[in-house]
Amino acid sequence: MKKRILLALGLVSLLALAGCGKKAADTKTSESASESVSESAETSAVSKDLKTITVGATPAPHAEILEAARKELNKEGYDLKIVEYNDYIQPNVALDTKELDANYFQHYPYLENFNKEHNTTLVSAGAIHYEPFGIYAGKTASLDALADGAKISVPNDATNEARALLLLEANGLIKLKEGVGINATKQDILENPKNLDIQEIEAAQVARTLKDVDVAVVNGNYAIEAGLKVSDALAIEDSKSLAATTYANIIAVREGDEKSDATLALIKALESDTVKKFIESKYNGAVVPMF
Repeated sequence: MKKRILLALGLVSLLALAGCGKKAADTKTSESASESVSESAETSAVSKDLKTITVGATPAPHAEILEAARKELNKEGYDLKIVEYNDYIQPNVALDTKELDANYFQHYPYLENFNKEHNTTLVSAGAIHYEPFGIYAGKTASLDALADGAKISVPNDATNEARALLLLEANGLIKLKEGVGINATKQDILENPKNLDIQEIEAAQVARTLKDVDVAVVNGNYAIEAGLKVSDALAIEDSKSLAATTYANIIAVREGDEKSDATLALIKALESDTVKKFIESKYNGAVVPMF
């Protein structure tokens, strides 16, 4: 009989303990859920207080730099939405059709050329950074070792091809007609002593051709995406070259929006000390602030 009483008391005690444990667990879960709801409500409240600005960008370094400017833009009253593109056409098309408020991926000569070809009226709201073009080794390890008929891939769009040709000329590989400058094309090559086979490739694909060509002239942002380092380049643009002073990467907007509150807030955020420090520490010379 005593054993039965003790067993019953023990069972009651265990049930009581289990009930307490469950209550404690339920309380903890409830508190956690409450905190989560509170944080969600707080985030939602902050988002409601901010206006949204949508900016198109190529992944590196542009989208990365925009991300670094996010908190600075929040201070200006804007929530940043970044839309990434992997080509040089769609970001301008999307901006022209008002899918974007601004874009960040191109230099001014490219924008001018795009406007002429597509009958658009996009404009620059400000220059943010400069990316040195580089010549990178493919099958051949140095420029001096380039053989007769060596293959060199360059971007195929008008302004970037001219930039690549100017870099090849600066390194003594070709000679262009006098005065062609940033309008240079393959047809403007006056001298090509090594009979270099210059292959025109879509800019985003040039870095991928390295295994098939002797050397390639790669845009700064696509070099970064491909894991190429400026320090490993066989040659880069001089900081005082025509290209360096011409090809700063800009924030583009529709004509008339250059001084809008959203555009001014975006420029201010991108030109902050926070973003400048980010660029200098992140890219080690592959990206150079213009402010």
